[in-house]
Amino acid sequence: MRDPLAKDFDQMEAEQIDTAGPTDKSIVASNAIKYTAYVMLLFGFLYFLAAYLGPML
Repeated sequence: MRDPLAKDFDQMEAEQIDTAGPTDKSIVASNAIKYTAYVMLLFGFLYFLAAYLGPML
């Protein structure tokens, strides 16, 4: 077992992993449009439940 405080031990370099997201702006824009549509549909459905089906209960 080597002494970690000794000056002759090998320096190990940390491996860097590239974790960059999508760089194409068209992919980001299409995902933003898609998820915005999902949120609008969700709120539209919730409004339908509250405004039309809620008074019937």
